[in-house]
Amino acid sequence: MPDQILRRDDLEFLLYDVLDTAALFGRQRYADFSREAVTAILDTAERLAADHFAPFNRKGDDHEPSFDGEKVTLLTEVKAAWDALAGAGLLAAHHDHERGGMQLPEVVLRAAMAHFFAANIAFAGYPFLTIGAANLIESFASDDLKKRFLPGMLDGRFSGTMALTEPAQGSALADIRTTAIPQPDGTYRLKGQKMFISAGDHDLTENIVHMVLARIQGAPPGVKGISLFICPKYVVNDDGSPGRRNDVALAGLLHKMGYRHTTSTVLNFGEQDACEAYLVGEPHQGLGYMFQMMNEARIGVALGAAALGYAGYLHSLDYAKERPQGRLPSNKDPLSPQVPIIEHADVRRMLLMQKVYAEGALALCLYASRLVDDQKTAEHDADRRHARMLLDFLTPVVKTWCSEYCVKANDLAIQTMGGAGYIRENPVEQYYRDNRLNPIHEGTTGIQALDLLGRKVMMNNGEMLQVFLEELDGSIAAAHADPMLAPMGDALRTARDRLAEVTACLRREIAADSVRGLANATIYLDFVGRIVAAWIWLKQAAAAARLLEQGAANTHFLQGKIQAARFAFDWDLPQIEWQARLLESINPACLDMRADWF
Repeated sequence: MPDQILRRDDLEFLLYDVLDTAALFGRQRYADFSREAVTAILDTAERLAADHFAPFNRKGDDHEPSFDGEKVTLLTEVKAAWDALAGAGLLAAHHDHERGGMQLPEVVLRAAMAHFFAANIAFAGYPFLTIGAANLIESFASDDLKKRFLPGMLDGRFSGTMALTEPAQGSALADIRTTAIPQPDGTYRLKGQKMFISAGDHDLTENIVHMVLARIQGAPPGVKGISLFICPKYVVNDDGSPGRRNDVALAGLLHKMGYRHTTSTVLNFGEQDACEAYLVGEPHQGLGYMFQMMNEARIGVALGAAALGYAGYLHSLDYAKERPQGRLPSNKDPLSPQVPIIEHADVRRMLLMQKVYAEGALALCLYASRLVDDQKTAEHDADRRHARMLLDFLTPVVKTWCSEYCVKANDLAIQTMGGAGYIRENPVEQYYRDNRLNPIHEGTTGIQALDLLGRKVMMNNGEMLQVFLEELDGSIAAAHADPMLAPMGDALRTARDRLAEVTACLRREIAADSVRGLANATIYLDFVGRIVAAWIWLKQAAAAARLLEQGAANTHFLQGKIQAARFAFDWDLPQIEWQARLLESINPACLDMRADWF
């Protein structure tokens, strides 16, 4: 089973040969770690995924959570899986020693979590959200709130959620209506409704800690009036134990296409005017705080997409190696043995595309996680700032490219397996349904596009983009030192220059007419995504070439990396040229279409 979840040789190649994770062990925060210690953590994650999570992935898809009007019930296997994960210390692993954590590097935590996403992404939603909510409390809450809520969240007695969306408001957070009414004792009473709240109610833990965006009564309109609150399902006593039931009511469960065993809930806050909540940080700063959890979640969503794309790829690869069908065009003998379908060029095309998307997405997510480590622990302030700016620029790209193209990978896995891929007896159709959520939640593709083009490349005279262009320049220069990689370096140089030209054109248009300038922002995001994907594949090809030069034994694996990089450069990257022409022309087709013409 582990071989059908993720490949360990690929994980270790990415961690050590591409991302130089071993260099982190020289930093004070990570001084307790070594390659052997990381291996033990990945072994634990792999074992948990195979033994506790994967076995009920299909069962959880077939048996959604139920709500009888009073209580939500999950499969019994979910509780056992939660207890196993919490017992392994992975909910607290990246926290300080003083919190009971191991100070685990972010990139290693994400590599471990990838196993859970690949094995059972619906279950993985519960720890994923809990980790993000705990991080938010650690960063911005008062010491009293940390003392009250973090111990239970880090040892698995409490779980967490993020409660943003409302029935009349999706991604437009400026329009939220949930209200917080100040109380004499310093607490608040919440009143409002939230929906699509993943993991919003269940029977896994003693308590559920909701991180809620709301507007304090009388607050300014728009995003400047949004505050962040902790609102537990059960009010927590001074000793940390759950007390009385808070006025948070489950109005109902929503029923999803995939991702079915993560409850999707509609929550009513304050039906009895008794919903107790606690302000996190300063009033009216809530959206800024919540962006920490949202940006973490965007990388996490991308990682989940990558893991599902990867799992589908491995299943379809195994099938293609074993399934005999047809003969090569050069063979006219109908009595000769059929060949495995992997011998057909078009099947290899579909497998190569999956490999480029899934392995590229995993590499990109781990690269982003490595930037988180640098942002927090790099020795020099300049290096931390550089990592922060590069991560800010890349986050919408990572979230979108991985979630969009790993759904395509799952589609290709189904096509590779033909009728066998379309039936529920094989898992790839579930991977597709589960993965189809990832381009939607934590900011749809269109929202990420507006963030990239409307904010990131416009801020500080394009400073974030310049940081990325400098990264490209370094990789291009390194590629030109190796004759085998030089053609990829040349192609990336051309793409880099087109990126600079197209962005300059769009920046001028946005300054003159923001509506028209941003009309094709999603094409721009895909344009940038293709360049980022090619760049991350060049990094992998460079590492593989170096290892081959050093006489590494795993030659098939390394040659596969180089060939996949060539495919990415020959088949995928050239598509940016028509996108560049469309963008530079400020093509008006979509903007000028009228609603009543449809």
